[in-house]
Amino acid sequence: MKNSELRALSLDELNKKLIIEKENLDKLVFSHAVTPIENPMKIKVARKFVARIKTEIYHKNK
Repeated sequence: MKNSELRALSLDELNKKLIIEKENLDKLVFSHAVTPIENPMKIKVARKFVARIKTEIYHKNK
């Protein structure tokens, strides 16, 4: 999802997206701890996406 698409979302939609993406990140981290996943860079990408969503929420609350 591009930054422009994130900016177009409302605050409620961003909060819902944040919850979903945090759950996905937790699942990735857990599955990697149990058995190493093929592409561990997915964890890094997911973590950065959560951070981008948090940044947009911060700017909307300003």
